[in-house]
Amino acid sequence: MNHRLDNDKEIFFYENEFYCFSNFSAFTLMWKGKLWPTSEQAYQSEKFDDEKMKENIRTAPSAHEAFKFALANKDKYIQDWDDKKLGIMKEIIREKIKQHPYVLKKLKDSGNKQIIEDSWRDAYWGWGSNKDGENHLGKIWMELRSEF
Repeated sequence: MNHRLDNDKEIFFYENEFYCFSNFSAFTLMWKGKLWPTSEQAYQSEKFDDEKMKENIRTAPSAHEAFKFALANKDKYIQDWDDKKLGIMKEIIREKIKQHPYVLKKLKDSGNKQIIEDSWRDAYWGWGSNKDGENHLGKIWMELRSEF
């Protein structure tokens, strides 16, 4: 796992200076009337209709445990999850920016640089092991940057 360093054209937020862009970073989120420990937990909860499942995710000891719990219950995801997930993620990130002045400051500090989730594990949200993934999370951050 060889992480790239930020430079004058790109920001890699997987565990570097802009780590606050990660959904696993320790920024609480008020989402749908409840306080979530991380945006990852809020996002994972949206995969389910069942309130008990959502609460298990919200009260998980870590974002990673919430992720593993959701994955283990993949057979219970809402039917149209794949159609909804991008929009839901964008709303969660928008709320994170609104609720945390530090995150907004870091987003503004990113200027016009390309924002990349430097995850070797995920070629959908990040750029994956071959550095040719879709980087949807980075794209959401850049799109929201233009709003703020």
